[in-house]
Formats: sequence, structure tokens, C-alpha cells
Amino acid sequence: MGWRRQPLGVAVLYNVSACLIKGEPRDLLAEQGVTVCAEAVGQALRAGGYRVAQVPVHMDVELALEPYPPTDWLVFNLGEGLEGRLFEEPRIVWALEAMGYCFTGSSGDAIARSVHKARAKDLFARHGVPTPSWWFFRHPDDVDALREHLVFPLIVKPVAEDASIGVGPHAVVNDLPSLRDRVAYVVERYRQAALAEIFIAGREFNVALWGDPPQVLPLAEIDFGAFEDPYTRIVSFAAKWEETSFEYHNTPVLCPAQIGEGVAERIAHTARRAWDAVGCCGYARVDMRLGAGDLPYVVEVNCNPDLSPEAGFHHAARVAGYSYEQMVLNIVDIASRHPNVYDHGGSCGRWTSYPQYDGHGRHLHARGVDVRRGDLVHVSR
Repeated sequence: MGWRRQPLGVAVLYNVSACLIKGEPRDLLAEQGVTVCAEAVGQALRAGGYRVAQVPVHMDVELALEPYPPTDWLVFNLGEGLEGRLFEEPRIVWALEAMGYCFTGSSGDAIARSVHKARAKDLFARHGVPTPSWWFFRHPDDVDALREHLVFPLIVKPVAEDASIGVGPHAVVNDLPSLRDRVAYVVERYRQAALAEIFIAGREFNVALWGDPPQVLPLAEIDFGAFEDPYTRIVSFAAKWEETSFEYHNTPVLCPAQIGEGVAERIAHTARRAWDAVGCCGYARVDMRLGAGDLPYVVEVNCNPDLSPEAGFHHAARVAGYSYEQMVLNIVDIASRHPNVYDHGGSCGRWTSYPQYDGHGRHLHARGVDVRRGDLVHVSR
């Protein structure tokens, strides 16, 4: 019958760090959460009939993927970096692109744009996406030079972290001394500049999107009803990761959010514009707050949001009618259909297969194998 491939497998790629080179010791909780997510994703893929390999990255993504060639394996990318190093998340994807893998999620360039909060906000501004005014501080002394331009209250964050890393109870500041102290904390503890933006004290929404063009899943709102002080109503690191904390147990996600149709459409429209500004692909989450007049302000875009069963993205997918397994399989399907792998002739397309060999469309052509016109089909489920 001729040359034939093994069925397409999915390599679930995730980082494993035993220590961090910067930040707080507790930040390891976020790293460990990726491992839990990878296990859940792997189980969902197996239940969906895929051949699955769990691929932890301890040092180099190239070595970790060596047993799983790109002609046989799609990568479900959960990589977020190693030991807290800056910009490891996009570097992993740039490596996947260079090695020729079909993978889930956004490109390395899009992830780099979203991870660098100052550059992302500059993109929002240039694309007309509402975002809170912001300032960039390399050193606490920079605060004095800009004192005439600052508008309090401000929320201060490391400029290149996600998962609420570096965002604690003192992140919202109301005066110059507090701002100097918080900038000093970020610069010294996280070894990077601090971004300070005007704190929008209104309602906070998470908007999950996926597909091409992006479909907006049911809106989710963070319930801050247990916090009397409006300046403590933030999704802090404790709220996301510290299971014994007050914040963790008192920031539930309400999905679908109870909100008027007009405001909901405004939020969805703004989320799509933010997606386009960053150049997202596959799936992403846009976080925003409502300001005066119910104007949505984009706080950030996460190109690689948490996909754990209890995370916000799955909450939205579940309300839209997807089980966890269906959500995971749909993300793989989106990846398999999106052009991302380029051949030497300049054309681009995802995995291709002989339909007569595999009813599920998962057998791949080897590079250079001659095929008849009409024999190529995109992988789909």
C-alpha cells in the first residue's frame, strides 16, 4: 500500500522548575500549577483518542522534544519558561516555529508583545484600544522626575511577568512615597522595570476568545464583594495561587457575568480589538476593567492563559457548552487548521494526510513525498 505514517501524536509541553532566579519563593506555586494543568490536558487528549506524550522541559526545549519529531507530533504548548527567566515563554515558541512544529496558541512574536506590558499598552494605544494611562520606571528615582504627571491611585506591576506574579496587597499606591517603595520592590526583587498604571476601581472582566476569526466565549466577572476597600479589589498572586488565603476563597468567578447587553457587546468588541492589536492566534484571554460610563479598559492580554479545569478559560468554555475534554480537543483542532508551518516553496499550511489511510485524518506525509492533487486534506476532528 506504500509509505505510511504513525497516527498523529500530541506532545504536551510544559516547564518544570525546582527554583527561581528572581522574585519571591512563593512564586513557584505558579510554576507548579503548569504541571497540574499539563496532566489534565494529557488526560483529556487521551480520552479523545490521541496518542499523547507528556514532555516536561527542565532546561532546553530542543532536547525535550528530540524524541518527538515535528512530522509526527503536534505540540500542545503550555510552556511558560524556566526558573523565572524573562521572556522564556516567547523563546519556547520561537524554538517551536524554527523546528517546524504545529503547535497550539499564539506565535512567539505575539506572546513577546503581550508579556512586555509596556509594549502591549503602546500597541493598544496605537490601535485605539482603551487602556489605563501608564508610566514606566527603571529606578525609584524616576518617580520624582515624573511627579507632576502622575495620577493616583496607581497599580504597580513587574513589566514582564504574568499570572499576577509580583502583584500583592501593596500593589495599589496612593502617594509618591508608596510608589517609590513599590517601584524599588519590583526592580530589586524581580530584576526588571516597573509598570504603573492608573487603577480603575470598577468591575473586572475576563474575556476568553478562541478560533479564527476569534469567537468570544461567555464573559466572566471577578466577584470582589467580600472586599470593602475598593483599592484591595485586585486579582493578586494570593487570589490566584495561595489556596489557604482569604483572597483565594473570596474572588470567585461569575460566569456568565450579569451585565447589560450593550455593555457586554462593548466588552466583546474591545476584546477582539485587543486580540488583533497583539496578533493573537488560537486562544487567549483579555482582562479588562470598567471605568466611568462603563467604558472597558484593557489591562492586559494573556496569549497563554491557564487552561486548568478550575481556571477561568474553562469556566467560559463550559458555559458555552464544552466539557473540559471538548475544550482541549477544540484547541488542538484550531491549531491543526491554522497556517503556521511553512514549506520551502513559501506556501503555508497545517498537517496534511492521506484520507484513505486514516478515517480520523491524522496520518502525515513525509516531506518530499509525491502526492496527487486532491489527496491533501487538513487535519480535523
